[in-house]
Amino acid sequence: MDPSDVRYKKSGKIKKKDYKRELDRLQEELVKLQRWIQEKDLKVCVIFEGRDAAGKGGVIKRIMRRLNPRVVRVEALGKPTEREQGQWYFQRYAERLPTEGEMVLFDRSWYNRAGVEQVMGFCTDEEYEEFLRTCPEFERMLVRSGMILIKYWFSISDEEQERRFRKRNQDKKKRWKLSPMDLEARARWAEYSRAKDEMFAHTDIEEAPWYVVQADVKKHARLNCITHLLDQIPYEDLTPDPIELPPREERGEYERPPIEDQTWIPAVYGSNPVDD
Repeated sequence: MDPSDVRYKKSGKIKKKDYKRELDRLQEELVKLQRWIQEKDLKVCVIFEGRDAAGKGGVIKRIMRRLNPRVVRVEALGKPTEREQGQWYFQRYAERLPTEGEMVLFDRSWYNRAGVEQVMGFCTDEEYEEFLRTCPEFERMLVRSGMILIKYWFSISDEEQERRFRKRNQDKKKRWKLSPMDLEARARWAEYSRAKDEMFAHTDIEEAPWYVVQADVKKHARLNCITHLLDQIPYEDLTPDPIELPPREERGEYERPPIEDQTWIPAVYGSNPVDD
């Protein structure tokens, strides 16, 4: 960072107004990318992985804010059902991959097996080793099929994770994020680090490399990740020109029914209209 850059505080963090301006600009570019994906029938899969409280969800939220969920959707799979447990491991993820003209953001992905499942003992050693063998080939097949596969790992220090955990615990709106699994992962920091290193050693492949996001400062992580994502897909601005709105149809003889005949919710804020 240039020390003379006026966008930053003395602490090195970006100022709030500059962050908002940059985020707004990037979100406008994401809208352009969305249209390009539609027009060119691209299949884009973006994976977000990392430690608990690393800020993956916050980045996904900012990416989605201005986008059409029919074109760009988020997949955040929970615990597999009994039926899914009997399937080929990648099957339930493959069902949710993008089709032409779509981008899918995976808030955690098939890499659960290399992380939480391996550390917590939710899979056997044989299943874990098979994942490390199979995953690179699975991803190479996706890329050969024409899919754009982008993988992000959000890196956070143990001190910053601890600070965020404590902050969540004090905030009633965020306390739900502290699951028993999160607390167990907190206690197994070193084990997760070793699992991540092993995962990278096997799956950081040329066709689908891992991109690491420094996530200790949330605002920086959001701007950096979105900027990088936009750089991965060459696109052009296909935004249509403003259209001339046709005149509205006259009411003619149509009369609306009395508004008293409708059931209105209580106007806790403002007041109900006299005519809808």
